[in-house]
Amino acid sequence: MNILVSNDDGILAAGIGILANACRQVGTVTVVAPDREQSGTSHSLTLHRPLRPTRTPDGAFQVDGTPTDCVLLAIGALLPERPDFVFSGINHGPNMGEDVLYSGTVSAAMEGVTLGVPGVAFSFAGRDPALIASYEVILIRLIRQITAISDFPADTLLNINLPRRDASEVKGLKVTKLGSRYFSSSITRMNDPWGREVLWIGGGDVTWTGDEDSDHQAVKDGYISVTPLHMDLTSYPLIETVRSWSLSL
Repeated sequence: MNILVSNDDGILAAGIGILANACRQVGTVTVVAPDREQSGTSHSLTLHRPLRPTRTPDGAFQVDGTPTDCVLLAIGALLPERPDFVFSGINHGPNMGEDVLYSGTVSAAMEGVTLGVPGVAFSFAGRDPALIASYEVILIRLIRQITAISDFPADTLLNINLPRRDASEVKGLKVTKLGSRYFSSSITRMNDPWGREVLWIGGGDVTWTGDEDSDHQAVKDGYISVTPLHMDLTSYPLIETVRSWSLSL
């Protein structure tokens, strides 16, 4: 079993070390990750300059690019064999609802799926490395179960969110759908040292919506959320509706 591990928090983040160690209990692991923080880069590729993968003393690769770059380079150039799975994370912070559209963590797993390799994204709804580390036994158990799936659906990835609590307090696991979140006051106006106005994106208050089957509700209630995501974004129920509009040139 060959496993590729990546993330978007950077190769030095605590979460990727914890995930890689758990994966090593299941198979042979190669870490290929960004050399710095790449949160919010989504599924972006670096096209305007060459990339320079660097081997670290422990055998990992650090890449001066995005999480998607890392997985693309790993499968296309760095690994001697195609991996059987791509595991991404553990992200320091949740990736639920619309977060999956922005998340580099989810996009790394998604790139694996794009290249024909099953992908799984792990995120933790907090930032305390000690709490993340408490999930080691659960992670190994989950990874063993996932890698044993012989008919992992094509064009599908799993988005897994761990609740912000010690693993001993987790109530169980729920299969969920995406909820929805709204950021208020997410743009901050400020001045640079020369008095020029700049705008900073990020932060603000978050409002979550969604029923009891949503990812955020499961995590809030103390469950591990597992959300299957499909690469096909087509809204099939609306195809006939749009056809009825009789759009033409």
